[in-house]
Parts: sequence; structure tokens; C-alpha cells
Amino acid sequence: MIHLTKIFHFEAAHALMGYDGRCRNVHGHSYEMRVTVKGNPIMDSNNPKNGMVMDFGDLKRIVNEEIVDHYDHAFIINHEMPNDFIENVKNHYERIIVLPFQPTTELMLMHFAEKIKRRLPDGIKLVKIFLKETEGSFAEWIED
Repeated sequence: MIHLTKIFHFEAAHALMGYDGRCRNVHGHSYEMRVTVKGNPIMDSNNPKNGMVMDFGDLKRIVNEEIVDHYDHAFIINHEMPNDFIENVKNHYERIIVLPFQPTTELMLMHFAEKIKRRLPDGIKLVKIFLKETEGSFAEWIED
């Protein structure tokens, strides 16, 4: 079994509603995300992907379409924020993502994992997603 990892970067802002620290305020992160999948190399000389577990370009396309293209330079908020706040933000900015959960790194990882898993080809399994918020803070989703 071979593991492949592709690294992605995106910028996003969020606010943690009801949090008891500074992150309750709107703030941004330069996220680094590492997505790791596993599988067996294709052993078919007639297949253009012969010798590959998965084409890195295909993994890149999936992750960009499901996550990076949506989250890059977006403001991510909890759907439980006051409606007038959400509507006011939507009236002034374009890239607003309203999630049905608190937009913590931990919960976003779980959400990202589900989105990526749905798109992977047969025989390829999502193993891990690493999401770094700051130089010294990150979380990992690991398939059990």
C-alpha cells in the first residue's frame, strides 16, 4: 500500500461564535492543508496511469473543486450567527460560507474529509488531512 500526499494553500477568515478567547473576533489564516490518500499502484501497461496509485493532478483537481476554490479568500461563519449579521455580511462581501457548525479547524477537517472521500476513485482511500492554521497550530483528521 502506497501513501500519496498533496499540499494545498488557501487564505480564509472566520469568527468563532460564543468562544471565550480572541478567536471570537473576525480573523484570518493562511491555511496549509496536506491531503494523504492510499492505494496500490496500477499494474497495467495499457493504462496511461500505469505505476501510479493516483495521478497527483486528479487529486489536485478534486481538492481544489471541493475545498480550495470555495474556501480561498472566503469568510467562514456559523449558521447560528444572528441573521441580521449574516445578511449584512452577504450584502457587502461575495465569498461568505455559512456552515451548519462552528468553523473550527477540527470541524472543518471532518467536513473536508467527507467531501474528498465522496470524490475519490475506487480503490483509493483517504488516510489523513493535516490542516495548519498558524505556524504553531494544526489539527489532523486520520481515518481509523
